Amino acid sequence: MARDDDSARGHGEVTCPWCPGVANRPAAGQVDRPLPHALHRTRSTVTDSQQLFGDADVPGAIPDILAIIESAKTRGGTEGLERFIARSLPDSDDEEVRQAAEVALEVIESVPIFLARARQEGGIRGLSSVVDPLLDHAERYYLQPLDLIPEMTHGLAGLLDDSYLVLKILQHLEKGPDAFLDWDLDYPARFVARLIGGDVAQRIDRIAAEAMDEVSNHLAELWHRMAHPA
Repeated sequence: MARDDDSARGHGEVTCPWCPGVANRPAAGQVDRPLPHALHRTRSTVTDSQQLFGDADVPGAIPDILAIIESAKTRGGTEGLERFIARSLPDSDDEEVRQAAEVALEVIESVPIFLARARQEGGIRGLSSVVDPLLDHAERYYLQPLDLIPEMTHGLAGLLDDSYLVLKILQHLEKGPDAFLDWDLDYPARFVARLIGGDVAQRIDRIAAEAMDEVSNHLAELWHRMAHPA
C-alpha cells in the first residue's frame, strides 16, 4: 500500500509524519531519534488547522487539541520539557536531553496529523464505526485536565502520556491482516515510553487495550474489510 507517493494522495489528504523505513536508527549511546523526512513537510502546518485540513471540516476534537498544544508551549516551553526529560533519562548529557526534547516536541505536534489521517482512512474504507470510537477515546483522554501526567502542571511534558495513548491505539489498528495506515510508529512509541516511565506506559497500554475491547464486537468486521477492500 503506497502511502508516500505524492501523486497518489487525494486533495486535502494529511501526509504521514513517520514514513515506513525512513526512521533514523540511533547509534550506540545516542538518544533514540525517530526523525522522518515527511515530518518536516508537515510540522510547520500543525498549529494551523486551516492549512492542515484545507477547506474540509476539522474532524473530532482536533481544534481543542491544537489549542492545548499551543497553551502548553507557553507554560515552561521546551525548557520545562527538557527538565522533565533530564529526570527521566538521568544518564543523558545536556546535548542528548536537548535532542530528546526536540524529538518529543515533534511527536506531540504530530498528534493532530495522526488523528486526522486515521479518521480520514477510516472514512475512506468505510470503517468509521470502529475507528472513530477508538480515536474519540484517545481525544477524550487528551482533553482531560488531570490525567497521569497533567499538562496543567507539567506543560509540554504533560502531553507525552496523551501522545503515547494515540500511538498505542494506532498500533492496535495495524494488527489486522492488512496495514491500516502503514506507518512505522514503533520508534516514536518506544521513545515516548522511555520518557514517561514504565509504570505510566503500562497504565496507558491498559487504557488502549480497554478501548479496543469496547469495539471488540466489530473487530472481526474491521479486519475482514481491511483484508478484502471493496
